[in-house]
Amino acid sequence: MPVARFSRRDTFALGGSVLAGALLPLSATRAFGQSKEPIRIGFSMALTGGLAGGGRAALLAYQIWADQVNQKGGLLGRKVELVHYDDQSNPATVPGIYTKLLDIDKVDLVISGYASVPTAAAMPVVMQRGKLFLSLFALAGNDAFQYDRYFQLQPNGPDAKHEFSKGFYELAMGLSPKPASIALVGADAEYSILALEGARDNAKTYGTKIVYDRSYPPSTVDFTPIVRSIKAARPDLLFIASYPPDSAGMIRTIHEVGFGARMVGGGMIGLQFATLKHQLGPMLENIVAYDLYVPEPTMTFPGIEQFLVTYRERAKPAGVDPLGLYIPPFAYAEMQILQSAIEAVGSLDDAKLADHIRANAFDTIVGTIRFGDRGEWAEPRILTIQYQGIEGDDLAQFEKPGKQVILHPPRYKSGELRSPFVPIQR
Repeated sequence: MPVARFSRRDTFALGGSVLAGALLPLSATRAFGQSKEPIRIGFSMALTGGLAGGGRAALLAYQIWADQVNQKGGLLGRKVELVHYDDQSNPATVPGIYTKLLDIDKVDLVISGYASVPTAAAMPVVMQRGKLFLSLFALAGNDAFQYDRYFQLQPNGPDAKHEFSKGFYELAMGLSPKPASIALVGADAEYSILALEGARDNAKTYGTKIVYDRSYPPSTVDFTPIVRSIKAARPDLLFIASYPPDSAGMIRTIHEVGFGARMVGGGMIGLQFATLKHQLGPMLENIVAYDLYVPEPTMTFPGIEQFLVTYRERAKPAGVDPLGLYIPPFAYAEMQILQSAIEAVGSLDDAKLADHIRANAFDTIVGTIRFGDRGEWAEPRILTIQYQGIEGDDLAQFEKPGKQVILHPPRYKSGELRSPFVPIQR
């Protein structure tokens, strides 16, 4: 199938134009043949613009959940109906969407759209109305608001800044001899700035000398001067905090320049998506990267394989990420938590639902989740993985174990680190 390319900051940054004209619902579940009004769940979602790749995949996961719940009789004896609007990857549209959902559509519950900035844009409206708010991949989304009815589905834990490089450093410290130096590089943009701050702190913690530390403008397309400068510094380790286009550009340039080190990778957004896996293929070999879920034998949570089968059957005709390993499982888990809370509480009362979610652990297709401070995961679970044995650009290989080997944390470890990283000879 054709492989779409990601625009800059596909996971965290924004693009698109301001919403114009009337807002029309984009989907609703089928009639249910019962007298009770449906439970209406409202949200904005990036279906166009820079975040659409992740937003459309998340929406499909929500739709799968709703269909399955309705086939089993709904919730509280009522069918579930999803009411959503395209926020066009533009935060300026989000407050108006949530106001309309609550005042005109009269939805019972709201959840966030996909990614950090749209979530933040919705928070004032949600807080003013006292609504429960489950969010999807919102980095430190509640740090500023401190809202007690907010819960986040990305497994960053309470200290995301340091978690994105912690596994990378701990693995490096297991090498013999221990690496003495590291190069740090990333975009001058929200996520990269945060991840690099954590990487600097971790360098001090682990006693690693920083021999290169630079950020590049988000508009950068030629990474050759950057990689040549890094090569001249001769670091033992290279930690990269990048967005999808940067991740692809950096990896290609590393091979073109012939840069090698004992470990290369780190906090690279985009490698988790089918698009870049297809584009880079064997260039991923021995790259170390963060991830959230991969199909390794240590992560066979109940229901995950069945979900992925259903998702992939529907992904191709829907034109969304065909692998579905990154965002969709967590979107589905989000709805599992909401469903469990509704069934336990026996009502749609936002305060009661929030109290229940805060006090309990939930078994989901991505494992057991308990929330802690600020609604983040009580225990972080950022994975550090290494691409091993990558052959060609066939996406099917990434559906199997052994290609994205988990190295950290130890609880989920499925293989051993391969070092050094050696560029492809050209």
